[in-house]
Amino acid sequence: MSAHDHEHEELPLADGGCGEGCACGEEEYQTGLDPQLAELLELAGLDPVEVEDIATLALAEDLAGGEDVTSVATVPEAAVATADFTARQAGVVAGLRVAEAVLSLVAEEEFSVERHVEDGDRVQAGQVLLSVTTRTRDLLTAERSALNLLCHLSGIATATRAWADALEGTGAVVRDTRKTTPGLRALEKYAVRCGGGANHRMGLSDAALVKDNHVVAAGGVAEAFKAVRAAYPDLDVEIEVDRIDQIQPVLDAGADLILLDNFSVPELREAVALVAGRARLESSGGLTLEGAKAVGETGVDYLAVGALTHSSPVLDIGLDLRG
Repeated sequence: MSAHDHEHEELPLADGGCGEGCACGEEEYQTGLDPQLAELLELAGLDPVEVEDIATLALAEDLAGGEDVTSVATVPEAAVATADFTARQAGVVAGLRVAEAVLSLVAEEEFSVERHVEDGDRVQAGQVLLSVTTRTRDLLTAERSALNLLCHLSGIATATRAWADALEGTGAVVRDTRKTTPGLRALEKYAVRCGGGANHRMGLSDAALVKDNHVVAAGGVAEAFKAVRAAYPDLDVEIEVDRIDQIQPVLDAGADLILLDNFSVPELREAVALVAGRARLESSGGLTLEGAKAVGETGVDYLAVGALTHSSPVLDIGLDLRG
């Protein structure tokens, strides 16, 4: 366990948008988060400025230009409390530092944090994940925004861990897609990593994926591949195929990775034998957790599962004030 004290820099929220902590339009903006927290986010592969912006927007949406009227009315201004983020069910946690970022934007006084677990850890129902001591009003104001992000990201990590466990020993890896919540892609893909999965491309520019509509527009699978390779010779190119007979032309063209769309397990085995290690293979479409091991045992390299980010249920986590 570790703890740190954070002296908050006031970051008032603007009506209906980013607060003063937003990086919009500033080329060399330095995050207002605690330096230690910012460093931890960076070590996790997250941009502290982006995390601060997301936290600021979440709070601005919840406050809607006003204040937390219930907490202001019922809690004395000077009251201080300790609250525990506690798992209500077993799972894998992700987003603890993001929750801290939300709290840091609300806290008007110095606050302390005691970290009991880390992102990626398996947790049990009733286990305390994070303890925070600060003004009671601030804890209650930040509660829902912090939990919305923490529960969502932990749900993704938990679902991903189930797939990773199912694939253990097969050599195959589950990975995500671009089917993410607008504005939350970096956080959601981070949660996939916390759950033991791998990330596909972060966006449209860091790798090429030639799908059926590209093939139609280019006049064929091989033609589409050659066009992408000619325009972007340094990028990995993945080609989607939905029939065995499409594989050889793609191999001949030099594809780096082949996406096998809606192939049955026997068809996947046939594709693996045909490719014989000359390209990486990814299975996609119609995949289920129950059938994951059988797919992994065919010899494919990846299972593409969009549901990790677009359909994972939240992990139930609560915030409890100590009496």
